Amino acid sequence: MDQTHRLHDSAHRPLRDGEEYKPYVPAHATPPEFTVKALFFGVLFGVLFGAANAYLGLRAGLTISTSIPVAVMTVAAFHALRKLGGSAHILEANMAQTVGSSSSSVASGVIFTLPADIARIAYWNKREVYGLLFRTSAETVMTIAADPKRLGARVGITSVLHTWGSALTHHPHIHMIVPGGGLSPDGTQWVSCRPGFFLPIRVLSRLFRRLFLEGLLALHGAGKLTFFGDLARLADAKAFAAWLAPLRKSEWVVYAKPPFGGPDAVLTYLSRYTHRVAISNHRLVSADARTVTFRWKDYRIKNRDRQKVMALETGEFIRRFLMHVLPDRFHRIRHYGFLAGAGRKQNVAQIRALLGAAMPAQPEEDEYPTPPLSLKQPCPDCGGRMYIIETFQRGELPRSRAPPHRTAA
Repeated sequence: MDQTHRLHDSAHRPLRDGEEYKPYVPAHATPPEFTVKALFFGVLFGVLFGAANAYLGLRAGLTISTSIPVAVMTVAAFHALRKLGGSAHILEANMAQTVGSSSSSVASGVIFTLPADIARIAYWNKREVYGLLFRTSAETVMTIAADPKRLGARVGITSVLHTWGSALTHHPHIHMIVPGGGLSPDGTQWVSCRPGFFLPIRVLSRLFRRLFLEGLLALHGAGKLTFFGDLARLADAKAFAAWLAPLRKSEWVVYAKPPFGGPDAVLTYLSRYTHRVAISNHRLVSADARTVTFRWKDYRIKNRDRQKVMALETGEFIRRFLMHVLPDRFHRIRHYGFLAGAGRKQNVAQIRALLGAAMPAQPEEDEYPTPPLSLKQPCPDCGGRMYIIETFQRGELPRSRAPPHRTAA
């Protein structure tokens, strides 16, 4: 019996009379792999599917794997290009597919958002609800990441609390920066996540919902929540439990995606609001005693320019702004996992060694180091607490002037 393996009869056709066989890629040809065409299609599909994933993550709390749809669309695009008389070959298609579907990154961005009904409770219970949001979101990521079926590693997390939307509305959510992997349980290996995938969104959402609702019930049972207005009835334990019941079945938005611009872009975005609240000065258009006008971004618009201008009465602008002022001594930036506590420096050094990464260059010490600022000493004039009102360099003229001393001539 003939055991020779060959293509099925439907995979090829016999040559016609006088027809010469021409291979798809001639043996003497060396087609280029990385071309402007491949890069263009790869970036195009990467942006399209990245935007689609961002929409799905914020709308439905889950994302899709882009590798297969990008591969299909890449093949279709290059086939159509050849039909139109253009040049295209398999190596270019492979490169475009790789660029379009590649979403592995050094870090992932994870966002945990509170449902609007629960966000209302935070109006009067900022310290308790925001603190619970920090704890449960971090516990969710660390628990799922430690599961051997998922990642099986101890991850590090930097969490940043934002309480606002672009129009200064109340929208509490946690931004997380998470390295794309973690330390093995014995601390001897670095465990990387799969390319383009950190942790399952639906599993994160379900665990976060359960942990937060359990924590909220515990706060209520301990008498640490207060209610006013139309929610005053929730002070009763049975009424509160009944009010929470529908929230156990609703979708809670958790979004995880490698950042488009890399970790540096995420750090740059979050750093804008580490020491300011809700709105930056460059968004302000005008302000007077009656009206404040500022720019905002309408995320409901998908295909057109999202930038808009909003004018609010000064009182309403102040009300919206004050919604986002945190309680005294409440930290809006917190670290968890191997980035937490006194062992953070040692953990990072160990990870660098496991990855074979070089230590970052240390900046040269200033020949005349600036002494550390200290406000421990009281005001020599009145004995009250002193505050830093301006910092300026040596030889620079300060913009503010110190008040005259009482004993001055």
